[in-house]
Amino acid sequence: MTRMSQALDILQHTFGYESFRGDQAAIIDEVVAGRDALVLMPTGGGKSLCYQLPALIRPGVGIIVSPLIALMKDQVNALLQLDIRAAYLNSTLPHDEVEAIEAGLLAGEYDLVYFAPERLLQDRTLQLLERLEIALFAIDEAHCVSQWGHDFRVDYLQLNILHERFPAIPRIALTATADDRTRKEIVTRLQLEQGKQFVDSFDRPNIHYRITRKDNPKQQLLRFLQSEHKGDAGIVYCLSRKKTEQMASWLTNQGLTALPYHAGLPGNTRHAHQERFLNEEAVIIVATIAFGMGINKPDVRFVAHLDLPKSIEAYYQETGRAGRDGLPATAWMAYGLEDVVKLRLMAESSSAAQSHKTLERHKLDAMLGFCEIDSCRRYAMLKYFAEDSPEHCGNCDTCLQPVETWDATNAAQRALSCVYRTKQMFGVVHLIDVLLGKDNIKIQNFGHHQLSTYGIGKDLGKDAWRSVFRQLMAKGYLTVDSAGHGSLLLTEFSKPVLKGEEQVTFRKEVAMSKISTISPRNTLIADEDQDLWQALKACRTLLAKSQGVPPYIIFNDATLKEFIDHRPNTAEQLLRLKGVGESKLEKYGEQFLRVLRENEIIGVGDNGG
Repeated sequence: MTRMSQALDILQHTFGYESFRGDQAAIIDEVVAGRDALVLMPTGGGKSLCYQLPALIRPGVGIIVSPLIALMKDQVNALLQLDIRAAYLNSTLPHDEVEAIEAGLLAGEYDLVYFAPERLLQDRTLQLLERLEIALFAIDEAHCVSQWGHDFRVDYLQLNILHERFPAIPRIALTATADDRTRKEIVTRLQLEQGKQFVDSFDRPNIHYRITRKDNPKQQLLRFLQSEHKGDAGIVYCLSRKKTEQMASWLTNQGLTALPYHAGLPGNTRHAHQERFLNEEAVIIVATIAFGMGINKPDVRFVAHLDLPKSIEAYYQETGRAGRDGLPATAWMAYGLEDVVKLRLMAESSSAAQSHKTLERHKLDAMLGFCEIDSCRRYAMLKYFAEDSPEHCGNCDTCLQPVETWDATNAAQRALSCVYRTKQMFGVVHLIDVLLGKDNIKIQNFGHHQLSTYGIGKDLGKDAWRSVFRQLMAKGYLTVDSAGHGSLLLTEFSKPVLKGEEQVTFRKEVAMSKISTISPRNTLIADEDQDLWQALKACRTLLAKSQGVPPYIIFNDATLKEFIDHRPNTAEQLLRLKGVGESKLEKYGEQFLRVLRENEIIGVGDNGG
């Protein structure tokens, strides 16, 4: 049997998938042959199989470096369900358990063992590895090596030691998020210059991207959850720790199961909240970016942002935690003027080196531009990652509800002129008051009622002017004073506009009541199949609780949907479905077939009577 026919056999009979996707076969062939590889593959694209299969084919044990304890535990549980010999070593394990796993390694009892990077780099561990037959080293979440990213892990910088001490063992580095700069940094720091690079499509076609203007974001979020994702698990991202707690409490008061998660909470609280999210249905985590990397839960149906991410990379990575199972999911964000001011201020007042600040400013500019575009969001995001795609995806807000634009040149000139006339010392609220000709103490005290720009904006309302200032900042015509006062400043790009040498086109604001709320791809299960869907999920939950694992470890939602779509009534038919391998068929096949048969009997009785 050739190595690739062996790989396909394991894929079909152990993992329950009929064929490889994308570059999986080529990557597996490369690593099984003993060569290094760098793999960029979107979340849910099947990265894990790219090292799990070679580890099962090559002699010895696969050593996997993983940055988060939750991910290790999750992946090991999933492998054990398939009767694959797996374990993990990290700081959560008691000493006697560590010793037992190390003894098992020496005895050749494992196919794959996951290590936290700090554990792997200990002299004691490295000496242990030198006594083993090692199939490969896999470095998961390899973007953690980049000092430019928010997921940076200092221990990852030392992982080049694997190449130096074990030069004959193939290494595979994997990540879902890396622009060209980060990719080059991964190659350099991990000494992967000789490794082949595999860059899969960044596209996640099952995710519906939608960005809406902030207008009472709490109520907007609640409407979104109640109308589109009732009973679904999801993540809500906020910028501050305080806001995560307030929002989780408010959602709970609205009858939802919402839990906060941020780095300032006690470790046992974070762990408890994460475990509930993984093990229960319909739990919402309200989190800072401290939550998410390495979360393996495939049935996250939505990711919502109540604050603007700092970069398109961060947005892509965070939204990518939705819909890992390939079923429809939503990436929803409420975005407003205060987001622009806050993040601009944070970028300008940072104590980081100037080169780093410049890079972060460019990333933020790209994110702001992404929010304000009037063309396909998916096309723009993929273009950012240097990937060509159709200019109309049909599954983002700007494709489903095309954006109207208007010639905002005159309004932009008036706004920029007001910033200039008030000596670039004031924030948005005051500038709008001047344009609208408001009579208040602040305007009187500063003599701004005597300016030529006083009252020249009465043809537009307050919300319209907020939109103008937001888009002026998003497009780089204005920036924020780094002194921390939130004053708006003109940039070099504003001069041609003020001189009438450049035309400005903005998105036209749409009344919130006219904005479509529901994605056409959002319905997972037809109404007539809801009873069967709930019965299958109940069966899954019962089995999961009896074994102390998350429900999706038994079967994920995509596999349950296969049951509904194909209605198998024999073990042979069940085995043909995606996600059902021989081990799971033996363990769970009869229980799920029983649920399917019972539902068919009920259905026939109902139809007949």
